[in-house]
Amino acid sequence: MKKNKAREIIEKALDSLVESLEKGQSEVLKSYLETMSRFHNYSLRNIMLIAMQRPEATRVAGFHAWRKLGRYVNKGEKGIAIVAPMIYKKECEDERSETSDNTINGYKVVYVFDVKQTDGHELAIPSQVQGDPMDYVTKLDNFILSDGIVLEYKSSFEYDGLSLGGKIIIRKGLTPAEDFSVKVHELAHEFLHHSPQRYNKTIVETEAEAVAFVVSSAIGLDANTAFSDYIQMYKGDKETLMNSIQRIKEVSGRILEGLG
Repeated sequence: MKKNKAREIIEKALDSLVESLEKGQSEVLKSYLETMSRFHNYSLRNIMLIAMQRPEATRVAGFHAWRKLGRYVNKGEKGIAIVAPMIYKKECEDERSETSDNTINGYKVVYVFDVKQTDGHELAIPSQVQGDPMDYVTKLDNFILSDGIVLEYKSSFEYDGLSLGGKIIIRKGLTPAEDFSVKVHELAHEFLHHSPQRYNKTIVETEAEAVAFVVSSAIGLDANTAFSDYIQMYKGDKETLMNSIQRIKEVSGRILEGLG
């Protein structure tokens, strides 16, 4: 597959996503966000490529990478095309230095395979939260506070959570899973929506809820959030949609890194 073919797949994926959103269908976006939660360290275009070709993928690697892990790709399996940088080393002109610069010299299409397409040695399975965020609540609290954001709890509060720009208020009495998800939602607002730029309220809420969905899913929570209630938006504007998904990816990654 050539690079232009990869671009065609991404364009087709985006067209399909826009069409589904125009029809008020949230399942396609949910599928992309689920893929994002599993591959949040990948670029947005590679997330879209994986979601379009094998949305059920959970862990991918190249043919030789799987062999190093003691597994092999099953015969007849079709690889998942993604885009990888071509890197070459540029030696430093100063002969006294032993350093060299790694420079990206374009991109190429490579193929990876999902773990279900392989066989061999068993892999270590990371523990799943499965409905209880456990110490992730404390980690999230510490991350919020380390960013200089005040965290306050109120017993009588009309909202589950509220972002005030430098301060997050959470209603007391939420379950641990609800507490975690609501905090991530409000933290997304803190990172994304307190600026002079004005945003459409529907898009603002969709972005925050999508970030909560991605982060909650990534740590193993059952993230059946209400973001689908906000889905009918964008009105066929692919640029706005792509910008929004990129923002969701960046903030989700920032929060997950803070929880690491």
